[in-house]
Amino acid sequence: MTGWRLGYSLWPQPLFDKARKLAVNSWSCVNAATQYAGLAALQGPQDCIADMMDAFDRRRKRIVEELNALDGISCRMPRGAFYAFPNVTGLGMPAKKLSSDLLEQAGVATIGGPDFGKLGEGYLRLSYANSEDNIVRAIGRIGDYLRGRNEA
Repeated sequence: MTGWRLGYSLWPQPLFDKARKLAVNSWSCVNAATQYAGLAALQGPQDCIADMMDAFDRRRKRIVEELNALDGISCRMPRGAFYAFPNVTGLGMPAKKLSSDLLEQAGVATIGGPDFGKLGEGYLRLSYANSEDNIVRAIGRIGDYLRGRNEA
């Protein structure tokens, strides 16, 4: 249910009250349609889950491989969610500027690491919740942008 903003968590008793306050102010009052969709996801057929996990694992490995093939970029293997967070400090430009340029000049949407806090400078966030073909196409566009930037 990517993007539906529905989930649950378990908390140790000493942290429960703080977690409840966070939930009330962050994601409480989920709309009814999303709640019913969540029930259907939990109670419906589960045979597709292994296939989805395999597909996301392939995409995760592919995006890291493709990113690490680009000069000035290094990326560790993500261990959760479906985002890669490559280090782009080797490119010598601020992450948010790079993110903006990639969108405007290469047609690739990323998020600059500083949007996640001051320690995010030097990083981009890329989603791999897409087909392998589109992932390869996007990283190819990033590579084309970087080559064009280096030639200028």
